[in-house]
Amino acid sequence: MKIGIAADHAGLEQKEKLVDLLTAAGYIVTDYGATTYDGEDDYPDKVAPLAAAISAHEVDKGIAVCGSGVGVSIAANKFPGVRAALISETYSAHQGVEHDDMNLLCVGGRVLNTSLIWEIVQAYVTASFQKEERFERRLNKVLAIEQKYLKSL
Repeated sequence: MKIGIAADHAGLEQKEKLVDLLTAAGYIVTDYGATTYDGEDDYPDKVAPLAAAISAHEVDKGIAVCGSGVGVSIAANKFPGVRAALISETYSAHQGVEHDDMNLLCVGGRVLNTSLIWEIVQAYVTASFQKEERFERRLNKVLAIEQKYLKSL
């Protein structure tokens, strides 16, 4: 599985730990930055390359880290086909994939410790979308909303 990962300055430390953990677990990881600490960087700039890669199907799943996880979630959801959510516990990490086809996990590097983030990531990366009629129907409604508003731009 190809996993993309990105972080701003506030998520850099946790992102680097996740890269090591994911690589050790056998995942193919593409790091979209930040690669060095810059206290003046902005989360939209850091998550955009990852969100674009998800939108273009260059990676299977993504993980984004900022201080709270809120900013990267908001910015990433502006990209077509990206279904990003801020997650702080394991149930939503797998349920978001299973029921909603979430493809970008957002976490707060300043509000969660590494152990919990790793548990959340494991729940997320091992989950698969359950192609039950009700989940597909709901996802198709979300995709229709996205298409309607993309066409109106």
